Amino acid sequence: MDVLWFIPTHGDGRYLGTAVGGRAITPDYLRQLAVAIDHLGYAGALLPTGKSCEDAWITAASLIAVTQKMKFLVAVRPGISSSGMAARMAATFDRLSQGRLLVNVVTGGDPSELAGDGLHLDKTARYELTDEFLHVWRGVMQGEVVDFEGKHLSVKGAKLLFPPVQAPYPPLYFGGSSAIAKEVAAKHVDLYLTWGEPPALVAEKIAEVRSLAAQHGRTLRFGIRLHVIVRESEAEAWEAANRLIHHLDDETIAAAQAALATADSEGQRRMVALHHGGRDNLEVSPNLWAGVGLVRGGAGTALVGDPDQVAARIQEYADLGIDTFIFSGYPHLEEAYRFAELVFPKLPLKNLPKAAPSRYISPLGEIIANEKIPASAS
Repeated sequence: MDVLWFIPTHGDGRYLGTAVGGRAITPDYLRQLAVAIDHLGYAGALLPTGKSCEDAWITAASLIAVTQKMKFLVAVRPGISSSGMAARMAATFDRLSQGRLLVNVVTGGDPSELAGDGLHLDKTARYELTDEFLHVWRGVMQGEVVDFEGKHLSVKGAKLLFPPVQAPYPPLYFGGSSAIAKEVAAKHVDLYLTWGEPPALVAEKIAEVRSLAAQHGRTLRFGIRLHVIVRESEAEAWEAANRLIHHLDDETIAAAQAALATADSEGQRRMVALHHGGRDNLEVSPNLWAGVGLVRGGAGTALVGDPDQVAARIQEYADLGIDTFIFSGYPHLEEAYRFAELVFPKLPLKNLPKAAPSRYISPLGEIIANEKIPASAS
């Protein structure tokens, strides 16, 4: 099982839908997050993409030197960047990071944002373009000289002079819930991602994508993107969940839902369908809470509970065939530590760092620091 965290390049804070408790994304804060993710033993981190975010490639590149093991899941945007340019960027990053790149293929679901970036294709055409883009990108990354004439792309003599470290190329991650998106995933990618829907719905997705991949003679891995709110007791966890949306009023929720409704993303539609824009019945499956999606686009659900409950829900998804989990929590720095401390010991994770020797961990804390040792502690 691989567990990744999230680097919130659009901002961070203690509450949703408000500037109260907000936290600016500065170079220092980004470094704190990356060092913590690396130190705690997360397999890597996802960096979001879009006009509301700092650029994912530049941000990730700035963090290579302050980290050692973690991988960076960074987006390529078919139609916004060319397949050849995207291949050179990916190969360069993979070399400079010594093989620590994961590639997130994002076709995009917000027509107004895509229009601002100069892409004026409807949803079907965007996925057709993504299919062609990945055909060229994969060939170039494997050292081929690619000539391609398609409906959307025309490429002559595309090649890569300096190859990536990872062979045949950095793994391709991809999420999409529409029929055409699943077909593109089945043909090209290494890992299919879903947002955090109830297990029964996730199982249906996995079965469908697995069957489509088999028709192309391929097998895929599967991952899931979720938020997490874990505390030492279940009551504390639900209190924290309710506190996260404490500042939301009905007008803020309505405005957010209206904005989300303009997207032509099937995955976004499925997220909204879990809560229907209201606060009632937000626990849509045991320990699966849809409150985040009241105002946040994309991943809108969180696992909520004590460490045993959260670990049990993670294992439930793992039993469906998911081996990669991408989590986040508010604020992301503190919650990265909390999740690692409370839940990591309960999961079958790869390559966790060795715990510090007990002689370096004082059970007396501030008592030792102040050299005020009570007789009972001596």
